[in-house]
Amino acid sequence: MIRWARHEDLAGLADLERAADAMFADVGIVFPPGTTMIEECDDPGRVIVAGRPPAGFALLGRVDDCVHLDQLAVHPEHGRRGIGTRLLDAVCEAAAALAPAVTLTTFRDVPWNAPWYARRGFAVLPPEQWGPELAALVEHERALGIELAPRVVMRKELWPREGH
Repeated sequence: MIRWARHEDLAGLADLERAADAMFADVGIVFPPGTTMIEECDDPGRVIVAGRPPAGFALLGRVDDCVHLDQLAVHPEHGRRGIGTRLLDAVCEAAAALAPAVTLTTFRDVPWNAPWYARRGFAVLPPEQWGPELAALVEHERALGIELAPRVVMRKELWPREGH
């Protein structure tokens, strides 16, 4: 069941995010210590969850007039069952009412990152097409030490682009 989060869902999502992040160790990526992305969110209106209790979540933001997927995490015990795809579909459906596109930043070469998003309609967005907020977000991620392997910005168009 894909649904918008409630306040009571938020507390358990940090452990879920840490479990999902631990999967990156298998490809040599270990995130720096600190708070998870979801721990910095106190607004359930920015979070879509899968299940009760949640087995996965998507954290949304706004960047350069687009909906930005800040985080998509599925607990490894629930992986490879389509939960991530259903969450991403829900993100795009919700975003289509608000913005022309969804953007995200992700690891270029991790199979369940950029290649996975590409199969779902996202395309790499070159730096010259980044807006000022997206460029600042990428720099912020670098400063936090998240760029532990090559990263890319990706975008999925939800509305036809003007002039195209």
